[in-house]
Amino acid sequence: MVELLQKAVSMGGSDIFIIPGSRPTVKVNNELVPLNDNKLHSADTEKLVEEMYVLAHRDIKFLGREGDDDFSFAIKEVSRFRCNAYMQRGTMAAICRIVNFELPHVSELGIPDIVMTLCAQRSGMVLVTGPAGSGKSTTLACMIDKINSERQAHIITIEDPIEYLHRHKKSLVSQREVPNDAATFSRALRAALRQAPDVVMLGEMRDLDTIRTAITAAETGHLLLSSLHTIGAAKTVDRIIDTFPAEQQTQIRVQLSMVLKAVISQRLVPTVNGGRVPVFEVMTVNPAIQNMIRDGRTHQIDNVIYGGSDKTMLSMDAELQRLVRTGKITRDIALLYAANPETLAKRI
Repeated sequence: MVELLQKAVSMGGSDIFIIPGSRPTVKVNNELVPLNDNKLHSADTEKLVEEMYVLAHRDIKFLGREGDDDFSFAIKEVSRFRCNAYMQRGTMAAICRIVNFELPHVSELGIPDIVMTLCAQRSGMVLVTGPAGSGKSTTLACMIDKINSERQAHIITIEDPIEYLHRHKKSLVSQREVPNDAATFSRALRAALRQAPDVVMLGEMRDLDTIRTAITAAETGHLLLSSLHTIGAAKTVDRIIDTFPAEQQTQIRVQLSMVLKAVISQRLVPTVNGGRVPVFEVMTVNPAIQNMIRDGRTHQIDNVIYGGSDKTMLSMDAELQRLVRTGKITRDIALLYAANPETLAKRI
């Protein structure tokens, strides 16, 4: 397993696939590349998954009991790995995401300045959204690193599993992993409120209890950073509100309109040279958007973002247009990922 992981890292891969009936495979620039010619049988994948658990110093009983399991581990001088082991057709399989030891520089990742300025917030909720594998965790880690480097604070991260390790710089950083350090996200978040935090980074808002506690944390003067698997600011607001029972949604709209400071949406888009580039949308909550959230007019939020009059916001279509003009992506790719393809086609 170590040899496979080392080879995947040397190839510049992002994910390693260990699945019965196929060869060990790595994803490189969105293409699946076999790591060798040996087709894996169920006994092979079981042995490889067991090796991962040894590397992670974790009990494999978690996998047998639940049917899937998230964990992470590091190989010295190679990389960190975030893994999900799971059962499929009665056999073991696993996918490992490669995570660098050191965070790349923000400019290398293509994160715009407008995103990093949100780190100056002292309270409220800032959400990073996008589909799986779009780089949300990396963006959150960069934001935590900026706060850690620039101000004195107690930062608590709650993750499943921990990806980037943060050293103490100007801030103190406590990193908790679910389920090793805390049973659930909501339990860890409730405990965090008693641990004198200034900033709380919640890996993902997964359920009603966690979202409810996150809103409370943001209301009580803490800066809460988190992620959701949604695309676009309006859909993110609707997703949070729809999580609550119908009789509570009016109250939640009022609370959310007061605590939500910004929604960052990001996607990875294929480039002309075979790589991928991140594209961002940023909605900062101004009085007009506060009213839209409170009154249930979230469908109007996109008009504010795409209007372009507010310089604290960034529209994804404007970013796609910029990437076409600079020759990084093709016109067809831009229109495929656009929120308003017809309007973007005219602009291009």
